[in-house]
Amino acid sequence: METKTHYKKLRNPNYIGSYELMTGGEPIELVVVIEKAIKEMVQNGDKKEEAMVVYLIGHKPMIVNSTNAKAITSATGSPYIEDWTGKKLTLYVARIKAFGETVDALRVKKETPVLTLPELNPQHPKWVDAKKALLAKNTTLDAIRKSYILSKESENELVKTV
Repeated sequence: METKTHYKKLRNPNYIGSYELMTGGEPIELVVVIEKAIKEMVQNGDKKEEAMVVYLIGHKPMIVNSTNAKAITSATGSPYIEDWTGKKLTLYVARIKAFGETVDALRVKKETPVLTLPELNPQHPKWVDAKKALLAKNTTLDAIRKSYILSKESENELVKTV
């Protein structure tokens, strides 16, 4: 499928918006990690105003309205912004009614994203590196399990390395 560019991307705003998740087909979901949340002055049309801003690792920051603040609270399990650092969120596009019309809005899922880990096996490109790291005692099986799913056979094969 051809990727398309939403016109709002050309305006180069300083903050992430719903259009960032729109590529011409169905809007995508984006899993992000919170770097920090602060209150700062933001440009809103012709005026500047204070707003809550969540900085995201590797992405533009997000201006957070009350709907998204409640969703972040639910997803992170805490209403305290200091507890949000390092937590994952899933951003998505919702069609909402605002100002007498239906528009696209950036929203936060209330659930913590569940990320599926890749399986590490002899066919995986990182298999040889994992064996070398185990042999050199630069990693452990527990550390590998945090990043990969290991079948019993693959785990037994790695144990032979050590």
